[in-house]
Amino acid sequence: MKTSYPYDIHLPSNLDPDMKYPTIFTLHGKGSNEKDMFGLVESLMDHCIIVSIRGNLTVGEGYQYYELKSLGNPIREMFDQAIRELEAFILYVSEKYPIDSTKRYLLGFSQGAILSMSLALTMGNQMKGIMALNGYVPEFVKTEYPLQSVQEVSLFISHGEFDSVFPIRIGHETAAYFRSLTPHMTFKTYPIDHGVSVENQRDLLEWIKLDSGIV
Repeated sequence: MKTSYPYDIHLPSNLDPDMKYPTIFTLHGKGSNEKDMFGLVESLMDHCIIVSIRGNLTVGEGYQYYELKSLGNPIREMFDQAIRELEAFILYVSEKYPIDSTKRYLLGFSQGAILSMSLALTMGNQMKGIMALNGYVPEFVKTEYPLQSVQEVSLFISHGEFDSVFPIRIGHETAAYFRSLTPHMTFKTYPIDHGVSVENQRDLLEWIKLDSGIV
């Protein structure tokens, strides 16, 4: 199978051929690339597989997974296609590498967070958990997609208190939405703009270590 997305895969240096490993799939923000997100979880690479997915569309000097009509308003057809292709990508890579299908995680920032939360809703318990930083769930996903239960999916959602792209109100609304769907939801805010602080990174690493038993 030819995948729709270029990707980097980082396998544990002491890979045991008889083991399957917890895996983090990363999705970057608009205009960035796969190396940006890898840095957030690089310290875990001896204990899990990290799959860094690059958007397949160029924007400026970086990449994206879909285009926008306006800020916060994805082109629906492109968004739908990205969801379908990312689902297929996750399943394909899970067959190709020694990935523990009961411990698959998504880590996304901004556009990547939007996709991560939407994929949680479409894939349900095929994912063990997601880490969504500074994003939201499009209304059409909530109302028009065939949603799966996330009752058993773990979520770490964070948002910048001074986010100038997606105001903090959106973060609180997103947290409230998922709080109604699963008891396994952690929501944190940080005194930053549209980015990831050192504290945010520390908290997400502690969260995934605890949730997955990685270390």
